[in-house]
Amino acid sequence: MTQSVKELRKQREAEQRRKSIIKVVRKLIKKGGLGEISLRKVAELAGYSTTVVYSLFEDKAMLISQAMGEDLLELTNAMRRASEAHSKPLDRLRAMGRAYVDFGLKHPDEYAFVFMQKRPHAANEVAQVQHGDPAEDPYAFSRTLFAQWAATGEVSSVDTDVDLMTQIYWEGIHGFTARQLVMGPDDPWFPEVPNERHLSTLIEVLLTGLVRHFAVR
Repeated sequence: MTQSVKELRKQREAEQRRKSIIKVVRKLIKKGGLGEISLRKVAELAGYSTTVVYSLFEDKAMLISQAMGEDLLELTNAMRRASEAHSKPLDRLRAMGRAYVDFGLKHPDEYAFVFMQKRPHAANEVAQVQHGDPAEDPYAFSRTLFAQWAATGEVSSVDTDVDLMTQIYWEGIHGFTARQLVMGPDDPWFPEVPNERHLSTLIEVLLTGLVRHFAVR
């Protein structure tokens, strides 16, 4: 059924309000993380009533989930662009890992918000990013690269194994990224190791370990 001009106008207005509110949320994230966010405070700063905010976001979990969407899409695009420059599965995985770390180090506030803070979780269907879609979901995209590697016969193609390989690799590059963000290069706790050598070695150790453990026998 064709929508009326009035209905289309209402939709555009609602979308504009949603974008304005998300913009406020992202500013609050940069200012102080999740502790700064409440629907009442967001409404006040966005210039809307709490009723308007609740009409667009049913709760704080949904608000936060949609605020994360832009960062998840950007991360997925960065990983895809990096991996597409290579044809071999392992080279694609190496490039994807480097792009992941690079994104985190260039966007520390956003990365910490998405991957380093405990937060309420909304249902997948209300997220801006389509859960499980490799074009939008960074985990789903990463998994496709591992599935492509598994398709060569070098490692197991069992679904659970593909997920496990994806998650172990992700945990490794996340750990590197998180330590860089939390401790920084001037922290005296760890002896300084050149970042490039450190990251290259980490990626190779992860991939070598995955080959050994998940090799098809």
